[in-house]
Formats: sequence, structure tokens, C-alpha cells
Amino acid sequence: MAVSKTHPAAAIRQAHAAQLQHIGENYLQEALGKMAELDDLPLVWHFIGPIQSNKTRTIAEHFDWAHSVDRLKIAQRLSDQRPAGLAPLNVCLQVNISGEDSKSGVGLAELPELAHAVAGLPGLRLRGLMAIPAPADTPEQRRAPLRALRQAMADLDLPLDTLSMGMSDDLDEAIAEGSTMLRIGSAIFGARDYSTSVAKDE
Repeated sequence: MAVSKTHPAAAIRQAHAAQLQHIGENYLQEALGKMAELDDLPLVWHFIGPIQSNKTRTIAEHFDWAHSVDRLKIAQRLSDQRPAGLAPLNVCLQVNISGEDSKSGVGLAELPELAHAVAGLPGLRLRGLMAIPAPADTPEQRRAPLRALRQAMADLDLPLDTLSMGMSDDLDEAIAEGSTMLRIGSAIFGARDYSTSVAKDE
């Protein structure tokens, strides 16, 4: 997945010309503007930023995937607000795999209860798990939390197919640990320029 936050719609158009179809966005208003500019392209849109209650309807109405579901309340709202004419919204549960106080995500102990509840919601299709591990210095330190996420998904005993893990700095380790969806931004689009982003308004 190409993560295009802060980059213009023209950059996404170039990425699509290079055969990239899955586009990840962190900021809702920025994403909606790009969707309008690129509605002639068959793109698959992923919301990968934090999901607040006041954003669920718009996400449910406009995106194909949501990767950062970490509470049942949010999942229920997404399910209830998914338009009947659309396929169920693909979702991943965000897991706080490194146990960081500053990170969003469900803890490993609470994951099974949440996963089974979300799997039963009619407007959603639970696809798998997502995590953003804490930074680490060595390849093995980077691989350990990714390995734990893979094991956590296996332990759920649900028909899941997606491990959304790995970004530009740890993509090799994520692939080695079984990632099925990498979230790659700067390695595709280059450095981000937040001065041009609407992120400051969200």
C-alpha cells in the first residue's frame, strides 16, 4: 500500500501509472480532496489514521478499508454507518504490540474479545491485524513485535488473511515475519512536507 499523506493527488496518479492501486491516507479531509480529484481511477482507499467517533460516518461512506480500529464502539459505528449499497468495510484491528502508553491500539490480552465481537458485525469484514511497533535498533529487535503480531493473529482462530505491518524503515523485517500488506510512504513518494497538508486542521 502506498501511503500518500501530505503528497498531492498528482503523485498518487503517478503511483497508479506504476501499477499501485492501494492508497493509504491518515488525514480524513486531505483524503477526501484527493478522492475527488482521482475519482476516474480504480483506486482502493485505506484509512490508516486514528479513528474518532466524529469521523466514522465519513470513513464508512468513502473508504474500502480501515486499519486502525481499536475499540468496539468505533467498530459498531462503522458497521452501522456503512451504506447498504457498498460491500462490507474491510477492517484491521490495531494492536498496541509494544505496549506503549503513547500508542493507540488494543492490548494483546483484550484482543480476542474484541476480534470476535468485530467479526460478528454485519457492516464490516474483519480481515486481520495492524501494528506500528516501537522503534528498535537491530533487525532482531524490529522483528520480535512483528513476530508477536503474527502469532496473535494465528491464536485468534478466525478466518483472517491480512497482517498490516511494516513501513519504509522495517519493511524487510516485516516481510520476513509474514506481512501481507506493507504501508510504504517515504520510500515511494519521498520526504513528507507537512506545511502543505491539512493535517494541522484535524
